[in-house]
Amino acid sequence: MKHATAPALDRLEPLLAKVRRHGRLKEKSRGVFYFKSKAVLHFHEDPAGLFADFRAKGDWQRFAVNTTDERAAFLRVVAAFLMPR
Repeated sequence: MKHATAPALDRLEPLLAKVRRHGRLKEKSRGVFYFKSKAVLHFHEDPAGLFADFRAKGDWQRFAVNTTDERAAFLRVVAAFLMPR
């Protein structure tokens, strides 16, 4: 599975805009986000669709982000990670 290309990221732009609004994640290059100094989010594409790799703790988890419902579920995971502890 390859990293998302510019055209794939174009399709994800509405999702990327919502992730950017969190403010605590820093986008070091388009579609690649860091929390503090640690990479926590990037995107992939393959024939099955578009996917977000997110690392809240430990290992990366893969989330499909092809439908409105998948994107909403993914954004809930990101928001939960960023909640003050």
